[in-house]
Amino acid sequence: EAVTKLNTLQSNAQTLEKIRKQGGKRSEQNVPNMIKFAERVGISLDDVDKLSIIHVSGTKGKGSTCAFCESILRHQGYKTGFFSSPHLVEVRERFRIDGIPISREKFTNYFWDVLGKLEKTKSAEDPMPAYFAFLTVMSLHVFLKEKVDVAIMEVGIGGQYDSTNLVRKPVVCGVSSLGLDHTSILGETIDKIAWHKAGIFKPGVPAFTSLQQEAALNVLQNRAKEIGCPLTIVPSLPMLDSNGDDITLGISGTMQRHNAALAVQLCKVWTDSRQKDQSQQEAPSEDDNNHQFILNHTEVKTLPTAVTEGLRQCRWDGRDQRIHKTGVSYYLDGAHTLESVQQCIEWFKTSSAEESKQISGRVIRILLFNSTGDREANVLIEPLVDCGFDAAVFCPNILFSTSNTVDATNLTVTKESQLNRVLANMLLFERLAVKKLQQQKHEKESTQTDTSCSAAKKSKLDNDSLENGDNSQHTVCMIEDSVITKDFPCISSALTWATQGREPNTSLQSFTEVPSKLRNAEHIQILVTGSIHLVGGVIGLIGSE
Repeated sequence: EAVTKLNTLQSNAQTLEKIRKQGGKRSEQNVPNMIKFAERVGISLDDVDKLSIIHVSGTKGKGSTCAFCESILRHQGYKTGFFSSPHLVEVRERFRIDGIPISREKFTNYFWDVLGKLEKTKSAEDPMPAYFAFLTVMSLHVFLKEKVDVAIMEVGIGGQYDSTNLVRKPVVCGVSSLGLDHTSILGETIDKIAWHKAGIFKPGVPAFTSLQQEAALNVLQNRAKEIGCPLTIVPSLPMLDSNGDDITLGISGTMQRHNAALAVQLCKVWTDSRQKDQSQQEAPSEDDNNHQFILNHTEVKTLPTAVTEGLRQCRWDGRDQRIHKTGVSYYLDGAHTLESVQQCIEWFKTSSAEESKQISGRVIRILLFNSTGDREANVLIEPLVDCGFDAAVFCPNILFSTSNTVDATNLTVTKESQLNRVLANMLLFERLAVKKLQQQKHEKESTQTDTSCSAAKKSKLDNDSLENGDNSQHTVCMIEDSVITKDFPCISSALTWATQGREPNTSLQSFTEVPSKLRNAEHIQILVTGSIHLVGGVIGLIGSE
């Protein structure tokens, strides 16, 4: 009931489209409005200051960086609060105390407490907050009530105008790797995006960033000078410490060494501040062109055991995660930018190859993909075409064709637009696959492979058949000597087909026959990527290992 009520705060698809067309012109009011929302709940900025906050923005890895921070500080004995977004399965995952999502009972109690105070004080001038703004206020309420030692706050979108940026006195700020994402809101160039991400910097508060491309770094440095905060670049964490011992991370993927290094430095500053330790290294001066690396190879040997244990035991589902079941392995990564997809592919190829060596029979690989929002699907799909998949499956972030769980409900997009996007993604994959095949065969320009299924496919899906779970109109496209493609109206139907009925948590009622090329495999490896919401939907259906 609480989550159903929460979902009424989601902006509908038409409203969001209007905001996008305006280029986010109303964004400047987000932070002032957040201060008002908090005050209506009885939370002042002085109360927020007491939370001892680590504030992290970024495009890729900000959630992982926060997860590392939480684990490191928890392993040092501190009581941690962690506010993240989005959730994978249940909305209460966004609020973690000591690494564990708050219970359903606590979520319900805190939710109605905050909602009641906001509804009691609403007026024409003081409306109810939108979905994410409400959750941000609720996170502050939760952390204050739980009396956490540290509150780790992950930015939602951007930074400058993000709801979390009502924080005026964080202990330390971090910026993870930057890339192109949410371009309709933040801008279409890396420098515009960097401007927003640096918006969390505060006067006199130390800030740290992972290694960035030059254009992004220049903006971060300029904004740090304007705001008046010391900015330091943190290099990647080495594989070994000075004693030759492994520095093992609980989250897989090569990019995680950048996130872990940033987290180690953020936690070092936080603990130094907590202990009123005056022995911190001096921040680089504004005219210092040689970036100082506070974390370097000679200092790694001084990491306490609690820190290395925090890194090793950190868990962050949906990022380079593998779930193994009988006859099927799921490789899950919510990559949704070019750089993160490239990293995902590297991880998948390595991990799936290692697993295949342990299996005596035939192994097939299947891609389950979706891309949403203003992301350019071709940028994400093109590198995936080269992965040697036997089949590529496309579906929206909808669990079932007839219904959805309340935690997975998304009112910000219409069902029709989601299904049209799925079809567009599949047709794009087919075109790229054919293009690759033609290049491989060195065909002349006059020799054309039948690309389609594309030209013959209808441009619009039969929504009535989708509502009834009828997949009969969704034909399999089999590109000669290439990958099989198929689209579905929901995650459940897609998984039933991809696993050939091996997944016990999906319904066989929607099962359609698979091509002979895919039958009789000893094991099926499924890469789920392109959207963290898709990954969350899959985890919600199959469960965690």
